[in-house]
Amino acid sequence: MTNIYVGNLSFRTTDADLEAAFAPFGTVLKAAVVQERETGRSRGFGFVEMQNADEAQRAIATMNGKDVGGRALQVNEARPREERGPGGGGGGGGRREPRW
Repeated sequence: MTNIYVGNLSFRTTDADLEAAFAPFGTVLKAAVVQERETGRSRGFGFVEMQNADEAQRAIATMNGKDVGGRALQVNEARPREERGPGGGGGGGGRREPRW
């Protein structure tokens, strides 16, 4: 199984569009356009999971730089997601005493 990053997508691209673009290269297990949590709008990139590594490499080689919807796609093998520590990062908030 190989996970592919697809960047510079048109904001109108759907999961089905993404799957259809990669299906000619082999079995697509999953295709998802990443969306903003608050608005549900596309973030302009997505991921395609393909069953076979050779098919995935062929798809990457063919689709990288290809013009789709007036945009040159950026396609490469996805890197593993970095682990994040607990907590949400947040910060600030609350009143603090000055440090003098």
